[in-house]
Amino acid sequence: MKTKEELLKEIEALLAYNPQQKLEINPNYLEYLEIKDLESIKSTLLERVGLLKEEDKDWLEQFKRY
Repeated sequence: MKTKEELLKEIEALLAYNPQQKLEINPNYLEYLEIKDLESIKSTLLERVGLLKEEDKDWLEQFKRY
């Protein structure tokens, strides 16, 4: 199981990929967010892969959990 900090880094990497989306998560919120909340955020971002070009999908594959 990943830690909150690890999930936050993965989410930030996903957010940084899309320069039009200037969302950041303040690390202080980790106190209030549960693992399931962070996993949900990450999952939502990964669902948007379908809107990307094929070469972009390859880059995002590294964040999927198998």
